[in-house]
Amino acid sequence: MVIAIDGPAGAGKSTVARALAGALGFTYLDSGAMYRCVALLSLRDPAEKPAKLAGAASIELGGPGGAVLLDGEDVSGAIRTPEVSRQASVVAADPGVREALVAKQRALLRSGDWVAEGRDIGTVVAPAAELKVYLDADPAERARRRAAELGADARGVLAEQTLRDERDRSREASPLRAADGAVTLDTTGLGVEDVVARITELAGAARG
Repeated sequence: MVIAIDGPAGAGKSTVARALAGALGFTYLDSGAMYRCVALLSLRDPAEKPAKLAGAASIELGGPGGAVLLDGEDVSGAIRTPEVSRQASVVAADPGVREALVAKQRALLRSGDWVAEGRDIGTVVAPAAELKVYLDADPAERARRRAAELGADARGVLAEQTLRDERDRSREASPLRAADGAVTLDTTGLGVEDVVARITELAGAARG
């Protein structure tokens, strides 16, 4: 079974997906980490085309202690910096990057039970997923969550978030939107446990 969770930054995708996978005994696929890895590579080697970097990169999710490994290097912390976050939004708009990473993601999802989260899981990567969920929240709350996570100023995060939302929704390659048949959940004011419980109910219904 594949549970696809999409939504904008700060909606709670990563936290919810990780907790949901743990509760259900599924494997967690963090597609955003994959784009962040390509972003990190492009910052390190700006002369190379991001699509080529994406195709050649060896990205391992769920390494020791949940580490993200890029060509064998633990980059769990390096890919979470504000600079990499900004660059991830840029490389994610590159059709060649998306093609390379979507192929890697589909290969992973071919076997086993998965909770996969990102911005185009239900629309592009796994449109046949048994359950598709679109998480959203009030922009101000999303910014507060991201600011707390990054230790940054909420107003600055909100400004960057607004630009990123527009870029994600208007890009030609896999724009951010709710997938056909997706259940939209507004997480404003909800705790992680509440959202996980709701999706667990939906998963049970989807499995029949």
